Amino acid sequence: MPARSNPTVRQMRLGEELKKLRNSVNRAAREAAGLLATDQAKISHIEAGKIGISEERVRKLAVFYECNDTALIEAMCAITHEQRGQFWWDDYRGVLPLGFLDIAELEHHAAQLRYLQPVTFPGVLQTEDHARALFGRSLPPLPANEVEARVDHRMKRKGIFDRENPPALTATVHEAALRMRVGGRQVARKQLEHLIEMSERPGITLRVIPFTNEDFIDLTHTVLYASGLVPQFDTVHIDNLYGGRFLGGATELENNRTLLDFAEQASLGPVESRSFVHHIAREL
Repeated sequence: MPARSNPTVRQMRLGEELKKLRNSVNRAAREAAGLLATDQAKISHIEAGKIGISEERVRKLAVFYECNDTALIEAMCAITHEQRGQFWWDDYRGVLPLGFLDIAELEHHAAQLRYLQPVTFPGVLQTEDHARALFGRSLPPLPANEVEARVDHRMKRKGIFDRENPPALTATVHEAALRMRVGGRQVARKQLEHLIEMSERPGITLRVIPFTNEDFIDLTHTVLYASGLVPQFDTVHIDNLYGGRFLGGATELENNRTLLDFAEQASLGPVESRSFVHHIAREL
């Protein structure tokens, strides 16, 4: 099996989890290789997400690593059946940067989503006109066809709400984002109205941090915390002017949960937040 040049975040997280399990019982990579009748280099590639692994081999390794966490084992096995071309975002491979595909993948598989947005809105809560205005003003400018591809991809991410059991979603947005007139007054008003409408859906919670708040001042980047079906596959995406990063280390996850908890505590409640957004929309 040829090595993957660009494994997805989930593929890498599967490999990382297998490596953690191996290290937890002090097994050497060569021992795992011997169990699977392969070589040590292949174990390294599996643990880096560069090559796939079958469900049978995952279960074999789980026994060898003395793992009794049934939920974790089943979650790992589920990932082994995910293939390139199986999901809608694979249509954008080679069209959009890989980070776009990884975010769609995270949202699709998440049980819960928590966003912290200092100056923007979560992509899944944006209108088409708002998204087009954002991408259309990128620096350096994007070709028209790439702008449309990005907008189309962003709109398709909303498909998570059409599932029988959509993920619970909490979006904590700063007042700065609400007052930015992206795309002009009319587009901005429609975006705020859409935000209010989405926040009225079951499972979606909108929280606003007003300018008057004196405690929360971390406005340096956006955070997406995607909770997996098991906590071992929780993943954080950090986005800023210099690009995005995906994090899955225990300390990194804990730090970002603390940040999100603090931001939510500093925000207005859901009812107050909805009224706050409605007031700003009326001003436009």
